[in-house]
Amino acid sequence: MAAQCRLPAKVIAYEGIKRDILVLKRPPGSSLEEGELCAAYDLSRTPLREVLQQLAGEGYVTLHQNRGARVSDMSHVTVRDFFLAAPLVYSAIMRLAARNATTEQIGALKAAQAAFRQAVESGGTADRALTNDAFHRITGDMAGNQYLTISLERLLIDHTRIAMTFFEPATDEQAGRHDLACRQHDAMIDALQNRDEERAAALALAHWALSRDQIERFVMPDGLSGDLGEPLKSN
Repeated sequence: MAAQCRLPAKVIAYEGIKRDILVLKRPPGSSLEEGELCAAYDLSRTPLREVLQQLAGEGYVTLHQNRGARVSDMSHVTVRDFFLAAPLVYSAIMRLAARNATTEQIGALKAAQAAFRQAVESGGTADRALTNDAFHRITGDMAGNQYLTISLERLLIDHTRIAMTFFEPATDEQAGRHDLACRQHDAMIDALQNRDEERAAALALAHWALSRDQIERFVMPDGLSGDLGEPLKSN
């Protein structure tokens, strides 16, 4: 048997810390202790700090001088900005994706959708959140606009974290929402294949609206007041 290739320790640390942040194993605002991370990933401090700098540049981590690294926080201001920006960016991404998607990217999106559907049917909450995240990151690649892609990638960090509650199989109603999310993904793929920019953008808004109320309940469980924008209605 051929020896299996082992990923470099820095790559393993990067992917592991990023995953823990997305699935809330490392909560927003929590400290990232260098000693713990060095031991967990068998890294010395210098390469670990390089990993943390990369994660900070992507929005997962905040670096504080003389106070180390923390998971990016989710303040009321952050969440307000998220709610205002998300539908604008998502619809623009899908419109451009319909215009620019390649055959190879469509194939990758179909594979991501298969993984998402399997996670919905038999996976856990984290599996659902991460496969959904992967699906939408591919649409960002399809769009091919560096400014929008950067915005999308930053939005998806918080969307994946606060949508963990959406993917909890708590009730029959919730399970129905998961199935609808799958069907919306299928419709998105169809719109992208057919270069239907208007339909793709409308589906992005409908998909956002599906999870919006559940996300609000996660963000404001005690009825925190604040303007998060009006709910969006799909045509």
